[in-house]
Amino acid sequence: MAVALAQAGNESLDWLLLGKVPAAPVQSGDDEDIYAYVPLYDARCSAGSGAWNERSRVLVNLSFTRYSLRKKGLTSTDLACLRVDGDSMTGLLEDGDTVMIDLRRNTLEGEGVYVVMLDDHLYAKRLQRQFDGSVLIISHNKEYQPMTVPKERLAELQIIGRVVWAGGWMV
Repeated sequence: MAVALAQAGNESLDWLLLGKVPAAPVQSGDDEDIYAYVPLYDARCSAGSGAWNERSRVLVNLSFTRYSLRKKGLTSTDLACLRVDGDSMTGLLEDGDTVMIDLRRNTLEGEGVYVVMLDDHLYAKRLQRQFDGSVLIISHNKEYQPMTVPKERLAELQIIGRVVWAGGWMV
């Protein structure tokens, strides 16, 4: 009779007899199939010469579903995460927010937010190509004036990658 009641109420027999909620079903497949891991680097303010991550260490690997990355055309092996430092992008990116950058997109393809290395420091800034070939580096915070990198000095501006995701605390 208990089995008939459980079936009629579309409930588990455990719930009916013991008041226990059944455990969540185990997903088929391994977590490795579901999640991709992107390194979060300790690279808020990078100093020194060489590659941007040469003196940085991986703090942790952040988990993203492979589905969400694939949906945006991203591959975890081409991604890195960094924390934003400072208030120059306030209103878009806050101090301490985490950004994910696509390392394949290391040339200026159009206006967007990029992580760049300039004078051995990393910056998350909006880049905009000008008609004369120069590049405008724009802060979201209007208290910071835009900087122009003239066409003849573009080799000094190293684009690390384009920001493709950002996350941060709301409190």
